[in-house]
Amino acid sequence: MSKLRLAVIGAGPAGIYASDLILKAERDFEVSIDLFDLLPAPYGLVRYGVAPDHPRIKGIIRALYEVLDRGDIRFFGNVKYGTDITLADLKEHYNAVIFATGAIKDADLNIPGVELDGSYGAADFVNWYDSHPDFPRTWPLHAKEIAVIGNGNVALDAARMLIKRPADLLSTDIPQHVYEGLQNSQVTDVHVFGRRGPAQVKFSPLELREALHVEGVQAIVYPEDFQYDEASQVAIDSNNQVRVMVKTLEELKENPQAPEVRRLHLHFMEAPVEIVGEDGKVSGLVTQRQELDGTGNARALSEKKTYSVQAVYRAVGYFGSPVDEIPFDSKKGVIQNHEGQVLDAQGQQIPGVYCTGWIKRGPVGLIGHTKADAIETISHVIADRKLWWEPSNPGEDQITDLLSERGVKFIDWQGWLAIDSQERSLGESAGKERTKLFDRSQMLEIATGE
Repeated sequence: MSKLRLAVIGAGPAGIYASDLILKAERDFEVSIDLFDLLPAPYGLVRYGVAPDHPRIKGIIRALYEVLDRGDIRFFGNVKYGTDITLADLKEHYNAVIFATGAIKDADLNIPGVELDGSYGAADFVNWYDSHPDFPRTWPLHAKEIAVIGNGNVALDAARMLIKRPADLLSTDIPQHVYEGLQNSQVTDVHVFGRRGPAQVKFSPLELREALHVEGVQAIVYPEDFQYDEASQVAIDSNNQVRVMVKTLEELKENPQAPEVRRLHLHFMEAPVEIVGEDGKVSGLVTQRQELDGTGNARALSEKKTYSVQAVYRAVGYFGSPVDEIPFDSKKGVIQNHEGQVLDAQGQQIPGVYCTGWIKRGPVGLIGHTKADAIETISHVIADRKLWWEPSNPGEDQITDLLSERGVKFIDWQGWLAIDSQERSLGESAGKERTKLFDRSQMLEIATGE
């Protein structure tokens, strides 16, 4: 009986699901899995990409925890692929590798003024309020009026975090520096812009309802923005999610909320065309009026409008980053692949190299799509047995010896449990479930007991 020594790069949902599913799959060989992550913590975007006031979504962490806590998948946190461990190392110690590195950067928005001071990527803002170890501890929150560009869940998350009363976040896992940053915010108005109509929004009904019912915030929509074409009506009639969101927005249009000190404005049929500035700083956003063309897509009209804002957040999607020595499609932001089998420049399969999750298919879809991705990828890993590498040092202790020789301070599962315990202890003293740690060196000290 042969044995598959498998390396998985990325300990978010995609990497954990792939690891779990291949262990549960029908096969006639043993499997041992080492799961590596750049960060000192597992769970990827569920920990570092979900707003702190979304405990229901963070409940996914519990399921991921149970997979890793079984003990049949080894976790190596604080290990950087490409430097701490290379492709040549993987070939020496494993039969195959699955890359599940996800996407954490903002997709580009190519309009004039995007480089101005006060123009931000929403993903960077998310990384700040979610206390990503590799992002700054401070965030500029001087603007009174803010524009958020995008009509997806990240746009609504960013808008809600910008406009929400900071005191209402004290029960979440945010550390003190995030609370203090939000507490010092001068914001009064957040404007969210979508290029198409209410029937084309990409956020979920739950996200929408949360955004429209934030304590101390007046949600505002504009009657002239409610356009529906033939494709919109088809979507409303055939898709319950679309129908619920349109109904929710229509109810707000018919029953305006009472005035509040802070206001959340939802604009539809407005496409951003320029960020304008004074003295190098954002002073406004120019939008161009749109109309639906019958297919659910939008076309530009001549009318333009300038909104006075002092900050602009781009929430037009995430984008994958290149992976060292692995063919990358820079236009799509994904590893070049067919059903998770990584392809070279000529479109030929590269033996032993696979991918799954957002780095495989792009940053779309929910957790269910990630599982389907993993099933497809691991089916190829199993079927491609004859294409596996033949490692010269496949022993399980040899990879730990290699990392130790290189001075890599990796965090194993017990180390993570120590960090997790400390976060819970800090939270308990503050009257909540946990307080998130954010300093990499401190996390390392806790994990290693130094």
